[in-house]
Amino acid sequence: METHDPCLLSIRGLTVSLPPQADRPFAVSDLDLDVRHGECLCIVGESGSGKSITAQAILDMLPDGLTQTGGEIRFEAEALPRSRPALMQKLRGSRIGMIFQEAGTSLDPVMSVGRQIEELLLVHGIRDARLRRARSLEMIAAVQLSDPERIHGYFPHQLSGGQAQRIAIAMALALHPSLLIADEPTTALDVTTQAEILRLIRALQAETQAGLIFITHDLAVVADIADRVMVMQQGRVVESGTRDAIFARPRHPYTIQLLESLPGSHDRPRHAGRGDVLLEARDISLTYQQPVGLFKKRPVHAVRGLSLRLARGQTHGLVGQSGSGKSSFIKGLLQLEPLSGGTVLLDGVDVTSGLSRAMRKRIQLVQQDPAGALDPRQTAGYSIAEGAIIHGTSPRNAEEKARRMLDLVGLPQQAYDRFPHEFSGGQKQRICIARALAVEPEILIADEALSALDVSIQAQILGLFAELQRKLGFAMLFVTHDLRVAAAICDEVTVMLKGEAVEQGPAESVFGDPQHPYTHMLLDCLPDKAGLARTAIERRHRTGTVGEPA
Repeated sequence: METHDPCLLSIRGLTVSLPPQADRPFAVSDLDLDVRHGECLCIVGESGSGKSITAQAILDMLPDGLTQTGGEIRFEAEALPRSRPALMQKLRGSRIGMIFQEAGTSLDPVMSVGRQIEELLLVHGIRDARLRRARSLEMIAAVQLSDPERIHGYFPHQLSGGQAQRIAIAMALALHPSLLIADEPTTALDVTTQAEILRLIRALQAETQAGLIFITHDLAVVADIADRVMVMQQGRVVESGTRDAIFARPRHPYTIQLLESLPGSHDRPRHAGRGDVLLEARDISLTYQQPVGLFKKRPVHAVRGLSLRLARGQTHGLVGQSGSGKSSFIKGLLQLEPLSGGTVLLDGVDVTSGLSRAMRKRIQLVQQDPAGALDPRQTAGYSIAEGAIIHGTSPRNAEEKARRMLDLVGLPQQAYDRFPHEFSGGQKQRICIARALAVEPEILIADEALSALDVSIQAQILGLFAELQRKLGFAMLFVTHDLRVAAAICDEVTVMLKGEAVEQGPAESVFGDPQHPYTHMLLDCLPDKAGLARTAIERRHRTGTVGEPA
């Protein structure tokens, strides 16, 4: 007699209502979902598609103002005990584990990470202190952190992003849950750390045979780890199926759009700039003094002897892992940190000793976090106009320029009087780009400006950068840990490792024929099927089979 593997998690008709003033009635509408033991289901879609709300509904942790108004969620063949908070609390952590996107914000900053794991064990009934400590050390070792005894006593701020995410995984798996939910756990991590975290999650899941719901907007990650894929748009499931079927024969236009948004090296024409060098950094070094104990400090060499040249109209990429010195180099260029050696030339003029206001106008910065870069008390229009006013433009002319810039970055005129909280992440980043360009700079520095954005929004912003650069002619220094994005936008690339440039040259040469082992390693860490996804899309376009049913 044939037997069927029962569903670990089964959802039928899940509907979550939004507040009356929202832009649509439902955050999630009539959703069906099944997860089995040992299976990885990836839920993909843009911000606002309902991915995280689905996870929060499973955990009975919906934000204020959102209400489940329909559907049933069954876990291990039983309906979730929503009307009994104590039972739901017992399920969370013990039977259903959760890994959040920002490990830094999900960990208590005033408690050592070891104590946080032990506290979780205590809450779920493990009273023996020695047993709790032993279990916490076992979990720290299980997530492949060296010297568990030392890490056990660390506070979150003493950990790198990858280490903090490993602690979050350790907490999620400490009680051997049957179901693990990972909500964008690798979004802000560099390519090597992302690869390590993905391997770790899959290995631990395979060991425990837990079901895994992996929420992401990165289709390259989906291609690497998923068994099945569910695509969401505006709260609805528009397509679902096996990973291979979704990538080989996507049926819904939105799925095709997401696949086509994967960055590739053919996304923009290459050029070498207009010949004359606008910015030159010669043998730049930057050293921090790190406190050791109460009275001593030790030098940390963040940048060592780095040189590069940026021509007019050219895009030069700085790539490397977190901690490689990319952002420190930018801080040194902008005089935000004192250089310990080297020379900076702007249009042939030595500006190492400091940038005047006129010189600062020529170099503008677009930061990684658009939400943190915008003043929540200022309207989008004033944020854009303010820089022009500071540099001598009259308020009336600055407003006119700000409105033109909104149009240039593809935002409606009504956006001028709206506040930052009224925009999506992609729209906020467009505002930051408009603000930087409003003063008509000759150099734009984009410091991880795309790292937290959805793949489709990334594609839009990449296209926007290319179009604005063509129209306005500025040069761009583009800092990123995502090699796919660097390949899509950069003319020249500098690969950084421990503060030094280990490889430098045209993007096609660096990525097509890398010479340094570290560059090889970065490329090897890209999700394995990212290139295959692009190739599949291009092949369908050539053969005219886009959207045909499987």
